[in-house]
Parts: sequence; C-alpha cells; structure tokens
Amino acid sequence: MQRLNGRTALITGSTSNIGRAIAYRFADEGAHVIVSGRDPDRGQSVIEHIRDRGGRADFVRADLDGSSSASATLAREAVSAAGGRLDILVNNAGIFPSSTTRTVDDDTFDRVYGVNVKAPFFLVQALVPTMSASGGGVIVNLGSWVARLGIGSGALYASSKGALETLTRAWSAEFRADNIRVNAVSPGVIRTPDLDSDAVYPGEALMIGTPAGRAGHPDAIAAAAAYLASDDAEFVHGTVVDVDGGRVGVAVVTGN
Repeated sequence: MQRLNGRTALITGSTSNIGRAIAYRFADEGAHVIVSGRDPDRGQSVIEHIRDRGGRADFVRADLDGSSSASATLAREAVSAAGGRLDILVNNAGIFPSSTTRTVDDDTFDRVYGVNVKAPFFLVQALVPTMSASGGGVIVNLGSWVARLGIGSGALYASSKGALETLTRAWSAEFRADNIRVNAVSPGVIRTPDLDSDAVYPGEALMIGTPAGRAGHPDAIAAAAAYLASDDAEFVHGTVVDVDGGRVGVAVVTGN
C-alpha cells in the first residue's frame, strides 16, 4: 500500500544523501516528488531514477541562502511543478562547515543560520497559505542528535539544529488551525552511501557505546520521514523522532 499516493511533496536538498533517500522513499510511497537542490545534473539524475521506477518527480533548482526571496521563489516554482498544490514539505537542506567556536567568522555564522534556520523558516512562511487553502498538509524538519547531546565540535551547527527542533514544536501549535502537522526527524551518525563499502568512515567512532554500534544508512531516516508524512502519524504532533541507533537515549557499557 502506497501511503503517500496522490500527494505532492517538496524535499529540499534532495539531490544526495539523506534528502535523496527521502525522495526515493516518498516516490515509492506514491508521492509526486519535487526534488530541489543547487546542482541540476544531480537533480536530473534523481528524478530519472524515480521515473525509471515508475514514480513521478520533477526538479526545481534552488540556492537557499536564507533570504525570504529565495525561499519564496522555490515555494512558487515547486507549487507550479506540483500542479498547483503542495501537501508535504521536508526541510532537509543544511550545511555543516568544519569549524569550532574559536574559528567561526561572521560569514560562516550567517551562512549556517541562513541555510539551516532562515531558509526553512521563510519556506514555511511561503507555503503555509497554499497548504491551508488546500485543507492542510505536513511539514517534516530534519534536526540532529548533536542538538541534544553535547560534543566538542560543531557548536554552531548544533545550535542551528536546536533552533529548527524548537521551531518544530512552535509551528505545531501555530498551524494547528490550518490542519498542518509539524514534526521532525533527528538523524544520528549517518554514513554517506556514496563512500566505498571498504572505506573507513570516521563517524563510526561516535557510535561506540550505542545499541546499534555503527553508523546508520540514509534509508533509515527516509523511513521515519515517510511515516511522519503519512496518515499513520495523524496523531503525532510537535514531536522529534530520534533515528540515531540509540545515541542520545542509551549508553551501552562494555560487559553489561
């Protein structure tokens, strides 16, 4: 049974990794997927893959810099490509520049908050009226495990994902009268699927002491996003679903 049959979905940053996996899963679930990203070649590759499997997909290029105009343009073009309505928005696009608190400069700070916080904020602002006019919709945000478990690097990124998780709860309350459900998925350490299977992935070390004991695959995040976007989650509101191999909630001690 295709849980998203007849629905349209915009997935930002969906030309690679987690976003691409979500696009594939949503298409398999029956959704007409609007793939979005900066690289038209990668976007074309994603939509061709979906179409080859019998799904529906279109690509809309977008460079979400945090400006309201960039988000509004994507919203307008996505709605047009989707046939005049949009049922699901997945705010996946994000950046994680290598930096520490001591090394972050103004430009890096503004870019991280522009892409990770302002872009989804203004995209929601632009799309809520369309969703509301169509009877409602679903918003799924992508948080991160580092928003709630402190680590010694990536403070700027962690704070931006914490902001998006906070917006998830606030939007759930704000848009309840519009019949718009808002939830988030918080990925753990996810191995880039494009890496050679024998390549050593440094992120694996961060999963020591967890039930999973290893990094996850983007498909695990896609499965959670598909659930939240579907009617199976109709009673789920303002929730952040941890899909992290137990990283945030469980400590596994050797020998126990």
